[in-house]
Amino acid sequence: RMGVLENTGAHLTVERLRLEWNPTAGVPTPDRRLAFRPVGDTDELIALMTRTLDGTLDAHSRGDLAQMSPHEAAVKHYEQEFATYSSPREWWRIGTLGEDGEPVGFVVPARNAYHPVIAYLGVVPEHRGRGYVDGLLAEGTRILAEEDVPRIRA
Repeated sequence: RMGVLENTGAHLTVERLRLEWNPTAGVPTPDRRLAFRPVGDTDELIALMTRTLDGTLDAHSRGDLAQMSPHEAAVKHYEQEFATYSSPREWWRIGTLGEDGEPVGFVVPARNAYHPVIAYLGVVPEHRGRGYVDGLLAEGTRILAEEDVPRIRA
């Protein structure tokens, strides 16, 4: 199908992969380098989201950044997606270097209209390339697994 579309001048703008976890996989091992705490408030999360947009490879975010500031893009994403989740915001976590340490990123486990999901995760630019994304994903998975969900999509 993509070849047919490309012959008409269309081009792929983003490729998305759907990943799924189920309980038979077990809960991932925590990253001992990270401590986790709940998100303090909306402003704290938007500030971290804004930072993670620096250097993002996400095509949709890059499209937003071509039209608005990183802060405006973060607010837009928060208001159009995160604010609509009915799941508890207490699930959302910030990963830090040790207790009360510097934030390396965040994860937003949630329940959308269809499934439990890892709705969003991000690593701030100065901590990328060190595998912290795995620890953030593991924490989000652990939180949802504690809710006895049949699957988690990301």
